[in-house]
Amino acid sequence: MKALLALSGWIDTMNERIGRAAAWLVLVAALVSAGNAAMRYTLGLSSNAWLEIQWYLFAAIFLLGAGYTLKRDEHVRVDALSGRFSDRQRAGIDIAGGVLFLMPVALIILWLSWPMFVQSFVGGEVSSDAGGLVRWPVKLLIPAGFALLVLQGASEIIKRAAFLSGHLAHPRGRAPDDQ
Repeated sequence: MKALLALSGWIDTMNERIGRAAAWLVLVAALVSAGNAAMRYTLGLSSNAWLEIQWYLFAAIFLLGAGYTLKRDEHVRVDALSGRFSDRQRAGIDIAGGVLFLMPVALIILWLSWPMFVQSFVGGEVSSDAGGLVRWPVKLLIPAGFALLVLQGASEIIKRAAFLSGHLAHPRGRAPDDQ
C-alpha cells in the first residue's frame, strides 16, 4: 500500500501543479477577450483567430482542470445525500463510483479521442473559418485532460481504499484539520 500511496501522492502533486497553471489561463482568456473587443470597437479590427484562441483557452481550462477539481473534491456532489453517510460509507461510494463510472467513461473518451487528435495532427487540420487556427492543439487537450482525470481517479480510489484498510486517517488522504 505504501507504493500505491506514493504513486497517489505523485499524481496529486502533478494535478495540483497543472490545475494551478490552468487557472492562470482564465486571466489570459479574459485579457485576450478584452483585447479582441477593444481592437474591434476602437479600430474596427477583428480576427477569427482571436475568437478561436478564447475557445482553445476555455477548453484548456476545463480539460486540464478536471483532474485538479477531482483532487480538490470540488466536483459536483449531492451533499444533501452524502452528508448523511459516515466517512467509511462515503469512501465506499467513492470507490464504487470511481471504478464503475468515472474510470470507464474517462478511459473510453481517452481511447476515442486519441485517433481524432492523431488524424488532425497528421492531416494538418485547420479551422474552416477565415484566419482560423490549426486544430490539433485543442484536440490534443481532450486525451491529455482525460488522461489527467484517469490518473486522478486512480489516486482517489487508492486513497479511499487506504482509508478503508486503515492506512490513512482521512478518506481524502489528508488530516481532518486540513478540510
